[in-house]
This record gives sequence, C-alpha cells and structure tokens, in this order.
Amino acid sequence: MAESRMRLFSVKTIVLLFLAVLLSSCAAVEQSVSPDGVQDGVASWYGSDFHGKPTASGETYNMHAMTAAHKTLPLGTTLEVTSLENGRRIDVVVNDRGPFVAGRVIDLSYSGAKGLDMVGSGTARVRLKVTGRDRKYVKYVSIRDSGPGSLFVVQLGAFVDRGNAERLKTALEWKYSGVYMAKADVSGRTFYRVRMGRSAEREKARTLAETLAEEGYTVVIMKE
Repeated sequence: MAESRMRLFSVKTIVLLFLAVLLSSCAAVEQSVSPDGVQDGVASWYGSDFHGKPTASGETYNMHAMTAAHKTLPLGTTLEVTSLENGRRIDVVVNDRGPFVAGRVIDLSYSGAKGLDMVGSGTARVRLKVTGRDRKYVKYVSIRDSGPGSLFVVQLGAFVDRGNAERLKTALEWKYSGVYMAKADVSGRTFYRVRMGRSAEREKARTLAETLAEEGYTVVIMKE
C-alpha cells in the first residue's frame, strides 16, 4: 500500500480559507461571524456525556479544558468569549463542531461555562471575537492508492462506536453535502467510516482533502 503525506504551507491559501469561513453562513445560524471576526448569540455547554469522546479535530474531549465547539470556524481558532449578561470573559480554542441546536452559536466546555458563570442556567448571551488560530490543528493529507474500486473518496474517520461516526457526519453536514457512512468489517471488528467526495478524478478528491485538512480535519484519500 503506497502512502504519501503532504503538509500545506501556502500563506495565501490559509488567509483565503480563513476569510471564506468567517464570511460563510450556515442555515441553522441566525447571525454569522462578521468580517471583523465578531459574532453575537447564545452559548450553551457540554460536559460529562461527551467527556473522553473524540472531537471533530481528533482530540479527546476534556470537559475541564478551555475549549469549545463551533459550526464553521476552522478548528484551532482561538476566541475571546464575553458574557453579555455579566461581563465575564474567557479565552477558548475551537476543537470541535456544534452546537447542533438552531439558534446557538457556540458550545463551551464545562470549564468554559464555569468561567462565564453559566453552568446553572445552561445558556447565556455572548459575544465571540476571533483572536487568532493555533496552527497545530492544520492536518496532513494522506493518500492511499490501494482499494477495491476505481472511485476516489476522502475519509475523515473510522470508528468502532457508531455514535462517534454519526456525530462527525452531522458536524460535516453543516457545511458540506454528500457526507456518508460506510460500514466495514475488519479482522472481526466493525468500523463505521465517515466519507465524502466520491470522484473518478484523483485531483478532485485531493482538492477537497486539502480544504478539509486546512480546516483541521484528519483526512485520507482512498479508493472505493
């Protein structure tokens, strides 16, 4: 099995992608991020039910870390979050996707919610301000030329837990179409693979994979 790894270093690509995501709007979000990187809306939080499970970035969710989930901002985006109800302010890094509820703009970790004194209420009106991006979240693109078929696909994860696969699929569907799950039995174990971008042309799959890697997703180009 041949496999090559590529790292994206184009500053122009990074800037254009970051601005495009900031200006994009998802149908479920009432107010998008403004051109100057500010967004007002309702924050919620998620805790022990997801503690220890994989995030969209591939990291394990830690409810005690200062992290957050956002629908569209590149993974690794750093945010200053200010409560519009009590003036409290925290800094978090986006390492996950969500919240999957219409009308909410961010899901904070338990520690983030505690910092804004919103654990008890569950939600709060907040202002988000983009302060930068942690470049360690930009991923490699792996290419595997072997496979059973002639179509190229982009795989973003393979999970034993179907729920983890469904969560990643839901996260991707806020922005992309054609996301699907493929079930596979390998050495007596069942895996749920999250894939998208079926194409007869390798370069089309590669272009999509580079975009997703820049956003912070772990991607592999495979044959299907």
